[in-house]
Amino acid sequence: MAAIERIETIPLRVPLEHIYKGSYYKMRNRCTIITRIHTSDGIVGQSYNADTDEEQGEVLAIIHGEIANLVNGLDACCPERVWHAMLPVTLDQLRDRAIPMQAIACVDSAVWDCFGKAAQMPLWQVWGGYRDRIPVIAIGGYYGSSEADLERELAFFSGEHGLVGMKFKIGARPPIEDAARLRHAKSLVPDDFLFIVDANQGYTVPEALEFLSLIEGHVPLRWFEEPTRWHEDWRGLRDVRFRGRVNVAAGQSEISRVGMREMMLNGAIDVCNFDASWGGGPTEWRRVAALAASFGIELGHHEEAQVAAPLLASVSNGTYAEVFSPNRDPIFWNILANRGAFEDGHLVLPKGPGFGWELDDDFIERYRVDT
Repeated sequence: MAAIERIETIPLRVPLEHIYKGSYYKMRNRCTIITRIHTSDGIVGQSYNADTDEEQGEVLAIIHGEIANLVNGLDACCPERVWHAMLPVTLDQLRDRAIPMQAIACVDSAVWDCFGKAAQMPLWQVWGGYRDRIPVIAIGGYYGSSEADLERELAFFSGEHGLVGMKFKIGARPPIEDAARLRHAKSLVPDDFLFIVDANQGYTVPEALEFLSLIEGHVPLRWFEEPTRWHEDWRGLRDVRFRGRVNVAAGQSEISRVGMREMMLNGAIDVCNFDASWGGGPTEWRRVAALAASFGIELGHHEEAQVAAPLLASVSNGTYAEVFSPNRDPIFWNILANRGAFEDGHLVLPKGPGFGWELDDDFIERYRVDT
């Protein structure tokens, strides 16, 4: 029995060189929490996730002040039991449930790493083993960047690293301006470099449809992510999907399988990008993946390639892992000491047990914020 004896956390905060702007949000720092589960038989499970900045302290307080007391003594090789033991932290009606779901995700990810290490198997294989690598898309095209910045960014991703495509940010400007930006980006890359657009809930339904009409015949889209505003709910997604004749992706803003179930039942999405780091960890993500398989829906994942890649590679309907540029996400590009070069646009997963990632101690010491 690998009894959980204690939980260790190391919060990181890396200041970014400039503010990154999506439709209606701004990013000043890149943050994460390294979570380590220490067990009675000497196995140490670890992962890093939870990229929130302002809420980082709340997530840490829930892990140490509430979750630790619920899981200490439980067998880390029984992830389902541990996950359900943590669920009471989500029942407080007076706080945003998204915060405890992030705390659960931190611990759940590290528990799964323990399981993989105890089984001496990589998690992509434990979870299904469909393949040992996953194609990668970049996230870019942020507002505030110059045309020269965009050209360098696309050259970095499509040329230097050979990634398969880009998720391009839109939604904060009129559709005619966003369409012109995307058409320019398309002119800078090879024909087989695919594009996804992400409005981050920035458009109304008519605006989303106008955007699609402006790029028709110019830029084929793999999918249109979160095209409509939150208060239009799944109905807006469904309307853009049917009226715009485009694949629609959403799910990163949901925190449980219940919200994803409603999207699927109502024909709102073709691609589910539920985030294991925001929505309760790999345990809940795999439940959502089973729902998606039942509805013939593809699986993406919102950011967090270090967790997303083994999950997506484990199932037959996984699509792409996502990475930012090194300036936007210095953590991914620097903390994974054993990450190899991309091969034909794919991230090759480690063969070691658990997640298999080795973390760079010097980078951790430089940016930890708990000392």
